[in-house]
Amino acid sequence: MSKTVEIIIEGKSYQLPVIEGTEGEKAIDISNLRDMTGYVTLDVGYKNTGATTSAITFLDGEAGILHYRGYPIEQLAEKSSFLETAYLLIFGELPNKSQLEKWESDIRRRTLVNEDMRKIFDGFPVNAHPMGVLAALASSLATFYPAVIDPNRDVDANYLRITRLIAKLPTIAAWAHKNSQGHPLNYPKNKYNYCENFLYMMFALPVEDYEPDPVVVDALNKLLILHADHEQNCSTSTVRLAGSSHVSLYSSVSAGISSLWGPLHGGANQEVLEMLEAIQKDGGNVEKFVEKAKDKNDGFRLMGFGHRVYKNFDPRAKIIKVACDNVLNRLGVNDPLLEIAKKLEEIALKDDYFVERKLYPNVDFYSGIIYKAIGIPTDMFTAMFALGRLPGWIAQWYEMRKEKQPIGRPRQIYTGATQRDYVALDKRG
Repeated sequence: MSKTVEIIIEGKSYQLPVIEGTEGEKAIDISNLRDMTGYVTLDVGYKNTGATTSAITFLDGEAGILHYRGYPIEQLAEKSSFLETAYLLIFGELPNKSQLEKWESDIRRRTLVNEDMRKIFDGFPVNAHPMGVLAALASSLATFYPAVIDPNRDVDANYLRITRLIAKLPTIAAWAHKNSQGHPLNYPKNKYNYCENFLYMMFALPVEDYEPDPVVVDALNKLLILHADHEQNCSTSTVRLAGSSHVSLYSSVSAGISSLWGPLHGGANQEVLEMLEAIQKDGGNVEKFVEKAKDKNDGFRLMGFGHRVYKNFDPRAKIIKVACDNVLNRLGVNDPLLEIAKKLEEIALKDDYFVERKLYPNVDFYSGIIYKAIGIPTDMFTAMFALGRLPGWIAQWYEMRKEKQPIGRPRQIYTGATQRDYVALDKRG
C-alpha cells in the first residue's frame, strides 16, 4: 500500500500521500490540500517545498553528492566535455558518436548572431554590466526567432532553438566584454571547439594568431560542467516558473540570467575577488583576517568557504582545485591577489576552527581564482556562471514543457488591511 500521512484540521482527519524519489527522498504531496481542506501551506522562500519532480539532477548536501542524470559529477568532469554533458542534461542520455558529432557541428555553425544585434550593442553604455547585456540580448533572440513551440509536437524546431541558444550565448557574452573594453568584436571561428572559441572571442587581438592554451581550455571546460545544473535553485526555479506560462525558451532563460545576477545567487565568486582585494588594500595580512573571521562579534566573513547546500564538502571544489593549481602553474601568474588566495586556502585547510566547522574552500573560491588568472574581469564572473548553467536551465525548461506541467501560481497568506471604505480626499486630514 502507498504510504500516507495524517493531518488533523479542526478535528477532521485528512490523508495525504507520501511520494519517494529514486534516491530515497521523501515528500508529502499537498497538491490537493486546498481543495480538500481550504488550507494552504506557508513556506517563505520555498526551503521545504518541492515545486516539481525532476529526473535531471540529484544533490545530497549532507553527503557531498552531485549527479547529472545519475552520473557522478567527478566522472563527468574528468571524462566528458561540456557539450557532451549539455546533451546528457537536456536529452537524458549520453550521446553516441554520431549524435555527439552532429550536436557539436550543429552548435558550431550557429555561433554567429544576427548583424542587427550589433546595433543593440551600440546602444549600451560602455560601462554596461555584462549580465544586463546578456539578459537583454538573450531575450531579444525571441524577437529575431519569434516562433513559440510545443516540445511534443515540434521536436525538430525545439532542437533548433536549443542548439541556437547554446551556440549564441557565448558569442553575446564575449561581445559584451569586448564592447565594455571598447575593443573590436571577434567573430566566432569554426576551427575552434566550444571553449576555445569563447576564449578566442574574449581575448584575441586583431594582429595576433591566437592559440588557446590547452590547460586553460581544460579548466574552463571543467568549470562549465561543474556549473551546468544544481537542482531547483533560484535561477532554475525562475526559468521553470517563467516557462510555465509557455513563453519562449529565450525569454525563460533571460529571466534566469536576471535572477542569477542577484548578489545572493550568482555573485559568490565575484565576492571572493572583492574580499581578496580588501585584504590586499589593508596590507595583505592574511592571518589578521582569518582571526577576524573567527570572531563572532566581527562582521567580516571569509567568502568562498563553506556552502549553504553542502554541509560536509563541495564535491565540485575538489575537482576544480586541481584545475586551479594546473592553471596557476602553467601561466606562472605573479599576482598578489592570487598569493593571498593561496595563503587563505592553506590556512583554512589546516586550521582547526575551519576543519571542525567544515568551512572548506568551495567551487566559487577556486573559480574566481581561475577566472582572475586567465584574465577574465570580475564583472564577467557571473556571466561565466550563466554560460555554465545554460544547459541546466534548458533541460529544466524542456522537462517541464514535455510533462505539460501547469502554469506556476504560488499562494500567499494576506496580512494587509481588512475591508474599509474609501474616504474622499478633502476628509483625509
